[in-house]
Amino acid sequence: MMKLISTTLLILAVASGLTSCVIGNKSYPTPIETTANRQANKTLMSPTLGGKLYTSAWIQRSAEYKALCLQAYNIASLRLDAATAKPLQSGQKPWAIVTDIDETILDNTPNAVHQALKGEDYTDASWDEWCDRAEADTLAGARDFFLRADKAGVKIFYISNRNEKNKAGTLRNLKAFGFPQVVDSQLILRSTTSDKTARRNYVLEQYNILMLIGDNLGDFDHIFDSSNELERKAGLNRFVKEFGNRFIVLPNPNYGTWEKAMNQGYPPLFEKDKKLKSTLLRNY
Repeated sequence: MMKLISTTLLILAVASGLTSCVIGNKSYPTPIETTANRQANKTLMSPTLGGKLYTSAWIQRSAEYKALCLQAYNIASLRLDAATAKPLQSGQKPWAIVTDIDETILDNTPNAVHQALKGEDYTDASWDEWCDRAEADTLAGARDFFLRADKAGVKIFYISNRNEKNKAGTLRNLKAFGFPQVVDSQLILRSTTSDKTARRNYVLEQYNILMLIGDNLGDFDHIFDSSNELERKAGLNRFVKEFGNRFIVLPNPNYGTWEKAMNQGYPPLFEKDKKLKSTLLRNY
């Protein structure tokens, strides 16, 4: 009983900020909260840092995330089978599928976690290092779907906003996990702009695009590259019938143009946190 009382008093002393606590005839030191400790705790409680860890945990560990990926690729398979069941008409261009890579077929959350645990957001240097490692795992259902498309004779174009200098690592990564048609000419990376319109039009010169697959709505149409939330919502109304038909969307809570539109750019972490706490979200 005395031990329980002593422990309780010591806990109360720590909570009260005392540097020592006398119990009976003995004095017990208590931890002192320093400025460094307070700053460390503040960093750990940062919504942005915690957010990246929690969203990455959801992606890596939850059955629900995997179910959403399977749902997307199941729908894509239905669209693929329906289109390829009919023979091509005379003069009709052959079918092609245009797909994004990151958070569409490859999971980059290990890089997000690596950065978050350092208290940092995305950096070009960390991203380049991660791409060169060629270790990103696949999303549930992705490889099976593209093998199905390959067997059906559909051309596959991997259009990504990875930089050209990441091409070698990207090719290794896709080949390591058995994705089909992974050749230099069908891996089209970013050169001068993140807008994918010109690259999609390049495919359209010789092919009919059966479907586009991505996690960011800019993977489907340039209107969604806008940093204006109202313009992006207008795009939703314009293309409402395409989602689940020509447009197959994968979930990505970690990053995207939605974040740029919400924050009017890509501010530092502390500014993101300040906005999240004060102005951006509804509450009661």
